[in-house]
Amino acid sequence: MKTRIGLLYGGKSAEHKVSMQTALAVTKALDFEKFEIYPIYITEEGEWVKGPQLGAPAENVKALEFSDNSILPTPSFTPALFQVGGAESGQTLDVIFPLLHGPNGEDGTVQGLLELLNLPYVGNGVLASAAGMDKIVMKNVFAQAGLPQVDYVSALRSEWEKDSEKVYIQVEERLGYPCFVKPANLGSSVGISKASNKRELEEAFKEAFQFDRKIIIEQGVAAREIEIGVLGNDEPECSVVGEIVPKKDFYDYKAKYEDGDTAMIIPAEIPDQQYADIKDMAVKAFKALDCSGLVRADFFLTKDGQLLINEVNTMPGFTPFSMFPLLWKHTGIEYPQLIEKLVNLGIERHTEKQKIKYTF
Repeated sequence: MKTRIGLLYGGKSAEHKVSMQTALAVTKALDFEKFEIYPIYITEEGEWVKGPQLGAPAENVKALEFSDNSILPTPSFTPALFQVGGAESGQTLDVIFPLLHGPNGEDGTVQGLLELLNLPYVGNGVLASAAGMDKIVMKNVFAQAGLPQVDYVSALRSEWEKDSEKVYIQVEERLGYPCFVKPANLGSSVGISKASNKRELEEAFKEAFQFDRKIIIEQGVAAREIEIGVLGNDEPECSVVGEIVPKKDFYDYKAKYEDGDTAMIIPAEIPDQQYADIKDMAVKAFKALDCSGLVRADFFLTKDGQLLINEVNTMPGFTPFSMFPLLWKHTGIEYPQLIEKLVNLGIERHTEKQKIKYTF
């Protein structure tokens, strides 16, 4: 029997377009001889739409948004979205593959919904997704785990609106310049700015607070940007390492998705011992957040050889040309194989959770 996969994509998020590109790539890579593909699209307004079963890979992003004529009944959220043929069939999908980036998808909200419905799904669970999305919580967990990282401070919009000067002084005294200002709960480098002086810091705060009620400010460091893929559940494995070489000051959203203003070097040229240290730290971070399925762990490697963890991404960019799939390709796992592995890991974790006893 074919495995019935529900592809969940789109989302009410600033990263909606990124998710759509990911969904398109996955439909083109899945083996239709092994899988039945059922698209579940979340519009930018947050409306849930169940599309018809795909008989072949989608031709373009527009095909995954569905015209009014192809929308099946109930274009909003109901448990029937996750059933084959609707509620009357009684047959649920075998596994859900969330291809959502950013808030309302990668942050544990959808994962909690799938847990309540007791459905197997690909990727990280509620805790890891929520903690991995919130950069402040994530860094606090890493600090508790003893993982070295750059110095940072955080700020709430309400604190900033009440006394912005006090917040600016804290940043200047604790971190100095340059520093990086980021929304706490957003990925894909959306809303991130580099500040080299007070005026740029003020503008960076205004930019970041458009996307979140709390932000994180990190000390700037002259370093190489090294990334590694982690794959697995209780016994995670690591890929080769890659290096991001941006042509701009830093790897922002436009450099990632629009300009192509960056280079990815895979595998990165680093000594064997540093590679071993990166793998060890990546697995330690994976376990500290109780991750499952996949993460991409990002590091800074300074000129004096100091290794600092920057962050982990619990749903990294996932087109064939994104860093995470490319890392695994260079490790020996092609894109279609990677997708199958992730599906199997999601089912494996769900099976393991069914062993938990909920009654006394």
